[in-house]
Amino acid sequence: MTEFNTISYMVLDIWHQLAEHLSFFAWLVPLILLYEAPLMLLVLTGIMRFYYTSFVQIPRQSLYKPKVSCVITCYAEGEAVKSTIDSFIEQVYDGEIEIIAVVDGAVQNALTYQVAMAAAKACQVPNRKVVVLPKWQRGGRVSTLNAGLSVATGEIVINADADTSFDNDMVSQIVPYFEDPNVPAVGGALRVRNVNESILTRMQAIEYLISMQGGKTGLGQWNLLNNISGAFGAFRRTFLIQIGGWDTHTAEDLDLTVRIKQYFKRHPDWHIPFATLAVGHTDAPADLKTLVLQRLRWDGDLLFLYFRKHWPAFTPKLLGTGTFLFTLLYGFLQNVLMPFVIVFYSLGIVLSYPWQFITSISLTIYGFYLAILVFFYLVVLLAISERLSQDLRLAIWLPLYPFYALFMRLVCLFALLNEVVRRSHEESSMAPWWVLKRGRKF
Repeated sequence: MTEFNTISYMVLDIWHQLAEHLSFFAWLVPLILLYEAPLMLLVLTGIMRFYYTSFVQIPRQSLYKPKVSCVITCYAEGEAVKSTIDSFIEQVYDGEIEIIAVVDGAVQNALTYQVAMAAAKACQVPNRKVVVLPKWQRGGRVSTLNAGLSVATGEIVINADADTSFDNDMVSQIVPYFEDPNVPAVGGALRVRNVNESILTRMQAIEYLISMQGGKTGLGQWNLLNNISGAFGAFRRTFLIQIGGWDTHTAEDLDLTVRIKQYFKRHPDWHIPFATLAVGHTDAPADLKTLVLQRLRWDGDLLFLYFRKHWPAFTPKLLGTGTFLFTLLYGFLQNVLMPFVIVFYSLGIVLSYPWQFITSISLTIYGFYLAILVFFYLVVLLAISERLSQDLRLAIWLPLYPFYALFMRLVCLFALLNEVVRRSHEESSMAPWWVLKRGRKF
């Protein structure tokens, strides 16, 4: 009974503190409703639409079985390359699959090259061919992808990282989208393969499930997919060659997505779907240092692409009105401006209000965020998840996720400042320094 009275007192105290600062909510609540609510509604209705078309309606059986080329970017993955190659060989797909393992820097990565060669020699499956393409001099990720594209002969090209494996129905799930001639590319779903390795991998598993798989499913239904992941995406080969393949510099996945969207105004029927049920499994960073370095690259590269490389292209005349407005609101503002707003907003509260109110508002925001998180977690479980028992085990970690998300916002802020001040995209680990230096400077 004492514990209940203590909790009741804390709740009443929070309400009292908030009631004394009603002016604070006069601008905060409308801001949340006007900015966040439309995005949540888009995602939610998109997920509902996906569920209806995928599980309520009778799906149409596709007879479209084109040749598929799978370009695997290999570097220092070693034995892990075999599982990636095997996951392509074992695909349940009646068409032909060409597997191209491109080993970047094959001299220093001799083990990766040897493992890939052994997997190629062991392949005896009909309609499956494994080609190992060694690049003796390291040229970076973009060079590796374009080398694979240059020898690919399939109608569809799927790019994959060497540390990513796939469900055996992945190809059969992603190929039917290309039966529509207005589809130049398709995004694929990713899950965290090493989910049980640490608390950080569990946080990333929640992030991939809700934000990436759930969010992209919803936005993809309205042709608002923000990015085709560099670890897993599919493209129409002829179109990819026509636009020059992957481009130099870093963040080649978002760069390619932005370049594709620049044709949307000229081709209003074009769209980029998201193949929710085409699932890949990748290894996420298990320690804090690796995770922070990864996000510094991701978030810094985002600012480079939006404000340096592709700034002249962000116009309705190229993107179309809908894509332009969405990119402006939830590309620029949410990913670039919002980290600054969150940090300065938090500092403003700390400097302007008493500690009782700070505690109250912090608990209120935490509860609000957690409630939304749990809601979308349940929506994804019911409408999307193909591994229900595995995803249910993440539920106990949900209360920690808001703290992880806040920390990632702080990392994002540092990454943005690092790009502004130091041009961090020129220090990417995705290519040797001499390759980055030879690229056009923006």
